[in-house]
Amino acid sequence: MAGCEVVVAPRVPVLKPRLPSAEALLPYLQRIDATRVYANQGPLVTELEELLARRFGVPAGGFVTAASGTAALAGAILATAGWADAQRPLAIVPGFTFVATAIAVRQCGYIPFFVDVDPERWTLDPAALGRIDLERVGVVVPVAPLGRPLAQAPWQTFSDATGIPVVIDAAAAFDYLEADPGPLVGTLPVAISLHATKAFSTGEGGGVITTDLTLAARITQVLNFGFSGSRSSETPSINGKMSEYHAAVGLAESEVWPQKRSEFDGLAATYRAAMCRRGIGDKLLAWPDISRCYVLVRTADIGQRNAVRDALADAGIETRSWYGSGVHTQPQFATSERGVMDVTEGLATTLLALPVAPDLAEATVEEIVAIVDAVIRGRP
Repeated sequence: MAGCEVVVAPRVPVLKPRLPSAEALLPYLQRIDATRVYANQGPLVTELEELLARRFGVPAGGFVTAASGTAALAGAILATAGWADAQRPLAIVPGFTFVATAIAVRQCGYIPFFVDVDPERWTLDPAALGRIDLERVGVVVPVAPLGRPLAQAPWQTFSDATGIPVVIDAAAAFDYLEADPGPLVGTLPVAISLHATKAFSTGEGGGVITTDLTLAARITQVLNFGFSGSRSSETPSINGKMSEYHAAVGLAESEVWPQKRSEFDGLAATYRAAMCRRGIGDKLLAWPDISRCYVLVRTADIGQRNAVRDALADAGIETRSWYGSGVHTQPQFATSERGVMDVTEGLATTLLALPVAPDLAEATVEEIVAIVDAVIRGRP
């Protein structure tokens, strides 16, 4: 039709997830057919929660599923801090995060107060928050950026000292939490995403991990209209439950996860070898530097970042800036309070995500790296 722009799909998408096949899902779907339970803490959800609780090293009941990572984060906030009030309306959020972090705190009534991140760890520094007037802060939401592990101990110390609840947004950190939960899991709630973009996925979904079983039960209640054994809404709440169908995907995913994890590891190794051969290995960020679901190149500045992006786009290869220019620049949050955001803006304008898929061909990786190398070295 005249005047309509034709959108051409990239030849190589930035992310091509692979979830369990229809054949692998069939036994779980047949179980749903047999029970005719489709939601509201059904047997598959319960089984998935028990499986992931073991994987994260928490007692039974210490992992609570949710309809999405954003719902998991909102549920954890409401279960620990409740709705925002006039005395403490602010939620401290890092600028270097995906917009869902800020959306979740706003869903709970809080006004995001954006704070810059540490230049080495890329996350909030609890020691630096002492420079902020904490009297108006109702909750702090540190983020595990791009899945990077975030230790609980400093934040537990901060929460104990200030009385301010802390909820950790570890959306993409499944692989770190699974590999070494000890320093990462504790009484503070840790929200994860199980979206298709993440390494381990239920298609759409999320969850909260905690060793505090009383808190876990409260999160379950918060995600179910505030109900607990009755039809009485007794706590701040949302409707954030995972369905049996998404739990089916998660259970089937758990069966193939060792193979999928190995494929992701092979992809990271392939990127690393290709970039090291060209002398630009120091520009790569991949597992175990960040979660398996990401591969990034770190450029010198925004101009070089844009040149790499454009050269890859010309070859039909999609890229992405996962955190945009920083969540504080999103139109919905542009008027929110903030500190100086130099580190966030430097990271956001120099990091570029390269294509990821468990089965991405080695030849495609070589093509991508050749283009990146040519731009970085200034060759036509």
